Amino acid sequence: MEAVVGARSTLALALFSLLFLLSRSSAQQFNIVNAERRIDLTSHIVKVFLTLKVENVGTEPASEILLAFPPTQVNHLASVEALATTGKRKKKTYVPLIVTPTELPDGPNGTKYFTISLANPLNSGETTTLEVLYLLTHSLEPFPAEISQSESQLVFYKDGAMILSPYHVKQQTTLIKTPSTRVESFTMVEPTNRVGTELKYGPYEDRAPYSCSPIIVHFENNNPIAVVEELVREVEISHWGSIQVREQYRLVHAGARHKGVFSRVEYQARPSLSGVSSFKHLLARLPPRVHSVYYRDEIGNISSSHLRTDSRKSELEIEPRYPLFGGWSATFVIGYGLPLQDFLFESPDGRRYLNFSFGCPLADTVVDKLTIKVVLPEGSKDPSSVVPFAVEQHLETKYSYLDVVGRTVVVLEKKNAVPVHNVPFQVYYTFKPIFMLAEPLMLASAFFLFFMACVAYLHIDLSIRK
Repeated sequence: MEAVVGARSTLALALFSLLFLLSRSSAQQFNIVNAERRIDLTSHIVKVFLTLKVENVGTEPASEILLAFPPTQVNHLASVEALATTGKRKKKTYVPLIVTPTELPDGPNGTKYFTISLANPLNSGETTTLEVLYLLTHSLEPFPAEISQSESQLVFYKDGAMILSPYHVKQQTTLIKTPSTRVESFTMVEPTNRVGTELKYGPYEDRAPYSCSPIIVHFENNNPIAVVEELVREVEISHWGSIQVREQYRLVHAGARHKGVFSRVEYQARPSLSGVSSFKHLLARLPPRVHSVYYRDEIGNISSSHLRTDSRKSELEIEPRYPLFGGWSATFVIGYGLPLQDFLFESPDGRRYLNFSFGCPLADTVVDKLTIKVVLPEGSKDPSSVVPFAVEQHLETKYSYLDVVGRTVVVLEKKNAVPVHNVPFQVYYTFKPIFMLAEPLMLASAFFLFFMACVAYLHIDLSIRK
């Protein structure tokens, strides 16, 4: 027994040492010749554009480059994308690259990593330029945490003046864009310059791996912080010609909490000064050719909505029953119908598949928990889904009118969903057309039995006379 335990310990130590050596060799394989980072704080979804010119200073070709993130940012990462660029200006081309999370044992202070896989190995002495975009949610913290109806909303953002990198960085610059010129304070890390709505940190030269200079920017941001705490989208397929969609929202304003008494008179009399960070309306981008649209809550139908449709898109502008200030929430339901032929197709192998949009239809919102339920027709077999990013999925069974064995439901779940996740996904299944006759035959049989029972009742003599 002790020998087995000793062997396992030796194997674990060997694997740990191998990972350590691989990470160390990877860090020594590259230098970052130039890095430019642009941080866009104009929305509550923080967009970070990172341009890296990477040089292979090792002796062998390499095909993987590491991105490092502090643990506080990893918890708020919604999306990481990378492109390789070739050419210059108008002749520049972009090649999408695969980005995957990676566990390395020697990350200082809990640093987390993502690996960018190059399309072609980078030979010794060669350079390549990478364009990286990552999105952060829940990264703007209101300060003060409570404001009155007439006050502006102030938030602060925490980051570093230099990028966190496992490689030596020869030169780097960070540019931060704020939504307005009102900046209460910001951390100075020389050289630092501010012009209008833009802060510039750097350039900094010859920085060692994992160099860090924390900064805080405190600024005005009156954009509503729309967070959907939970969204459940149910897409029900009927082979009789339609798709019914029902979306249940639990929406909250995650900005500075409202304090004091709300005055609707002041809110309507001075809309440009009173409640400038509140929700005045919401825009839902729906698929084209929608019909039978409704918008309601627990009380009933809400009439303050406007629908605009054309052949390419549909936009539903909705107004809540009351304006949403910081800390306030609302629950409501949006439903609509769609023509079946626009979203249901047949694959070459004979399977049917639904091609629908993932994500949240509401513009510029973060969804903490998104659940999509695709209800397949009764009798469907072998369901499978194709989603371009990682999601949790499982199967359920739903019973509806005239169902016997129930309908298969494909459930897809994702946390921290943002607008970039509004991309098509597919759900495949097999279905025999004979099952379409099940419900009509059940109805016909029920009417026939009822008719025969009525005939029998009329012809039976139930009297007690002889």
